[in-house]
Amino acid sequence: MTNITINGVTREMNSTEQAEYDKKQTDWNSKSAERKLEKIRNLRLQKLQETDWMAMSDLTMSDAWKTKRQSWRDIPQNNSTEAEYDAILERDANGVLTNAIWSDA
Repeated sequence: MTNITINGVTREMNSTEQAEYDKKQTDWNSKSAERKLEKIRNLRLQKLQETDWMAMSDLTMSDAWKTKRQSWRDIPQNNSTEAEYDAILERDANGVLTNAIWSDA
């Protein structure tokens, strides 16, 4: 039997339970980059939707905004490592995204 603490609760696990727990932990950890990329895609979609009004036919979007919107679309292609994902998702003490890619044009 092995003692394990999860969320402050300690319990005993037999070898079968421990093996299953270890497998789940390994699976979770191996998909870290996928989860981060999903967060980035959701943030990107939100930013694009918030600025879609600028692309209406009766408005002229500035080149700076065109470039900014394109940079959001290019995030997955231009940033492909987990370390880059961490930098893109970095937040300050107030929870505000700090990477320059998220700043307004």
